[in-house]
Amino acid sequence: MPLQAVEPQRLYRQIAEQVRSLICGGEFPAGSRLPAERDLAKQMGVSRPSVREALIALEVEGWVEVRTGSGVYVLERPSQLNGHAVQVPPSEWGPLELIRARRVIEGEIASMAATDAKRKQVDAIGAAIASMHRDADNGVQPRAGDRAFHLAVAQAGGNVVLLETVQTFWDARRGPLFEKLGDHFESVPSWRKAITEHEHVYEAIRAHDGAAARAAMQDHLDKAHARFSASWRRANSSASPAQQDPPVTRRQA
Repeated sequence: MPLQAVEPQRLYRQIAEQVRSLICGGEFPAGSRLPAERDLAKQMGVSRPSVREALIALEVEGWVEVRTGSGVYVLERPSQLNGHAVQVPPSEWGPLELIRARRVIEGEIASMAATDAKRKQVDAIGAAIASMHRDADNGVQPRAGDRAFHLAVAQAGGNVVLLETVQTFWDARRGPLFEKLGDHFESVPSWRKAITEHEHVYEAIRAHDGAAARAAMQDHLDKAHARFSASWRRANSSASPAQQDPPVTRRQA
């Protein structure tokens, strides 16, 4: 038998495979609750964000269900679900790992934009924020404006390779892992916080302050990472029902 090429496997997929094997082996039967993220992370010697990505992948594929305020529960095997389980592509990046990469690259892009942006490019960044406000006010997830903002900043940076890199980041944003993570952690209040963070980046670029633009973009992505890394309970209980805005709906970019 000829040797087959060995492909490196993303860490979250390795974690998901271990948990899946335990489920198949009867360690966690259908209806049982998995150990807490922190316990899985400690037992496997990995970070909690990596465990979070693995659990999201297992939820997308129909192996588990995340129940807010209660835990992560094992479902009947996907083979028994009439073939409706979704398969996460092996090449899909982990959402939290992606945000960390964006912090490194987009922080520098924002600094470049503050130095090089022309008036028309600065106006495009502001227009994207205005679009985000309109969507949030209408209870729509402002993803189109969010994408337009980050691409406008990259455009203002004046480097086509970096612009295409940011476009690739946003193509990855549409994958099933990020979509499912958004279902759990994105809401009108969280988007309003993100919009305020975008405004800080915009103001620094408009002032042609490269250091401030870099810091503002890094701060925004640090906070985005923290929002997606929050406990399942805290992510959904930051406001009482009377204080919460209506749930957001998706609009495709």
